[in-house]
Amino acid sequence: MAVNPPRVVLLGASGFVGSAVLRELATRPIRVRAVSRRPALVPGDTRAEIEVRSADLCEPGSMAEAVAGADVVIHAVAYIAGSTTWRVADGDAAAERVTVGLVRDLVDAARRSGPPLRVVFAGAASQAGPAAREILDGTETDRPAGEYDRQKLAAERILLAADAAGVVQATSIRLPTVFGSGPRSTARDKGVVSLMVRRAVAGQDITMWHDGTVRRDLVYIDDVARALVAAADHIAELAGRAWLLGSGYGAPLGEVFRMVAKLVAEETGRPPVPVVSVPAPAHAEAGDFQSVTIDSSGFRAVTGWSPRVPLDEALARTVVQCVREAEPS
Repeated sequence: MAVNPPRVVLLGASGFVGSAVLRELATRPIRVRAVSRRPALVPGDTRAEIEVRSADLCEPGSMAEAVAGADVVIHAVAYIAGSTTWRVADGDAAAERVTVGLVRDLVDAARRSGPPLRVVFAGAASQAGPAAREILDGTETDRPAGEYDRQKLAAERILLAADAAGVVQATSIRLPTVFGSGPRSTARDKGVVSLMVRRAVAGQDITMWHDGTVRRDLVYIDDVARALVAAADHIAELAGRAWLLGSGYGAPLGEVFRMVAKLVAEETGRPPVPVVSVPAPAHAEAGDFQSVTIDSSGFRAVTGWSPRVPLDEALARTVVQCVREAEPS
């Protein structure tokens, strides 16, 4: 390992996205400080020098301690409540403290750290809110409809304002619908795709709040982790703005779920479970019924990133892993 290799501080290292980023960082001859409330699991084949730090970042002074001595910070902290990682009730102060407050704390810590701190923030494509067209390319005017997206946008704006002021050198990578698991996964995916995989494994119907023609740009978790690390590699070119990430393909969810039912049937030897439309719940938002495809050509041009895992392979990996998890120990 090189003398004084760069130190990357990964915030949210035990979460769904953060744990995948940690696996990606672990392949490099660098220093990594993996910070999370629950101790992160260190990959067994690591090349990196990994320091695991358990911390409640909401505690006063905790953020400054976490990022001390960092060359780069990857902010992948997520507020988790209930059965998903992204539904937030209006006025949820706890969610605001995590999503927005921790970015304020990070900026405050950066003001006292000397040279501008380099930061990659894991944002969300849904921050734009319901759009007039299906294909998002980053030129949309942000009009977030839900509390989660409003908070994510507020955090992003604080960070980019700090970039403009020279306090940080920062970028926000707006993530698409991220999903998946595999044999090296250490955190549970609570998104809708994996939720429906687990329903099928349990022999339950796969349910949709629409007729199945709604499309989503789905990207496998390992590809998202590679993208966030690529952003850290190219922070000088990306800094000062938000960038969209996506595959460029909007997959009809009905087709996705029927593929899931077929893959689970092949893996378990049982008949495929039905894929059915059900009434939408009261907490459904307008964006749940809007098709989304993401043009991430700008991010790709700067970083050279592109997804490596095709959708069918990503679904197959996720199904195999979920079947294994459901087997009696």
